[in-house]
Order: sequence, then structure tokens, then C-alpha cells
Amino acid sequence: MSSADLTGSAHRIRPLRVAGGGPGPGVDVVTCRPRSCRVGVGRSRVMARTGTARYDQAMVAADAFRPDQWTDFFLLVGTGAVTLTGLVFVAMSINVRAIAADATHRYRAINTLTALALVFLRCALVLMGAQNHRTIGAELFVVAALSAVVFVNGYVKAIRFSNGLRRTRIVGGCLIHLAEMIGAVVFFFGPLAGLYLAALAIVSNTCYMITAAWLLVVGTFDQSTNPGV
Repeated sequence: MSSADLTGSAHRIRPLRVAGGGPGPGVDVVTCRPRSCRVGVGRSRVMARTGTARYDQAMVAADAFRPDQWTDFFLLVGTGAVTLTGLVFVAMSINVRAIAADATHRYRAINTLTALALVFLRCALVLMGAQNHRTIGAELFVVAALSAVVFVNGYVKAIRFSNGLRRTRIVGGCLIHLAEMIGAVVFFFGPLAGLYLAALAIVSNTCYMITAAWLLVVGTFDQSTNPGV
């Protein structure tokens, strides 16, 4: 057998003839020898299997997030966050003078209200319909980054204008936000473990803000009972 059979150089292309002797519109017939045809078919099968494998990987990543399995979780966290936001707002309105007069209380109140409101925003965005893992991951990352900016800015200003805050709290809060952003990025690319990490960070952030609200209430109480302190 000649090398032309293997390289496919013996392929012959001719137009398809229809009734009346004219060529068929835009239709060609490819004729080839048996060996070259087998080579072409083999390559087509390999390409088809490769494309199928890539499609399966994409489908596995797309199916990583199943909304029905996470609806109750985000409903619970979102409801708790918005309830705590209302309670903190009421507590702040009772002691608004003491909070406004002290930089520590003022920025702690801003951070607490903003963080709890953004937790509610995360949950509301995740529960919206017709979203895949990429959309959810992007939303969690953007909102977590916004929450981190507000958190760091508030604590830096509070530390600059007063000495009532501990630097360990800003480090802990930054680590929680960083963990959530990492989880959001991981989930954006498919693995479900990223969503578990982001969810754990959201819950931790909520608990962290509860302790901040308690410190705010105690601090304003101490200031009202001991004005000279």
C-alpha cells in the first residue's frame, strides 16, 4: 500500500450531481480509500471522546450547587441577621448620645450594623432563582469584600481616634472575611467545598458581630454610669 493511502493524499472531492446534470447546491461528496477513511474516523472518535470528557467536567462543576439543599440554611442565617440588625438598631437609638460622643462606640456601631445587614444581603442574593455556582461565588466574593473594607476602615479609624479597641479583634475579623472570600473563589470554579467554607465564615461573622454588639451595649452602659471613665 502506498504512502498516499496513509496520508490521505488520494482523497478526491467532486460535486454531487442531481437530476438534470447540474451539481447539487453547496453539497460535495468526499471519496477516499479504505485505509485513509479509517484513520480519519479514528481521529474523529478521539476528538469526540475528548469533547465529551470536557463537557462532563463542566456539567459536574455546574451541578455542584443545588439550591434545594441550601435554602433552609440561608433562610435561617438571613432571618437571624435581619432580626439582630433591628435589635442592635433599637439598642443604639436608646444610647445614641453616648455612641456619637465616643469614636470607639461610633465605629463599632457602624461596623456591627453594616456587617449584619450585609449578611442578610448575602443570603438574599443566594436565594434568588436561576443562578449557577459561578453567579453565587461572584456574589459572595463581592459582598464579602465590601464587608471587609467597611470593617477594616471602621476599626482603623476607631484605633486612630481612641484606645478602646483591641487589635486582636481586627485581626480576627479580617481572617473571617478572608476565609469567606477564598471560599467564594473556590466555589466559583466548581468545588462545593468552597461554599461550605464561605457558609462557615458567614456564620462566624454573624457570631463575631453579636459579640461586637454586646461590647457596644456594655461600653455605653459603663460610660453612662461612670462619665469620668
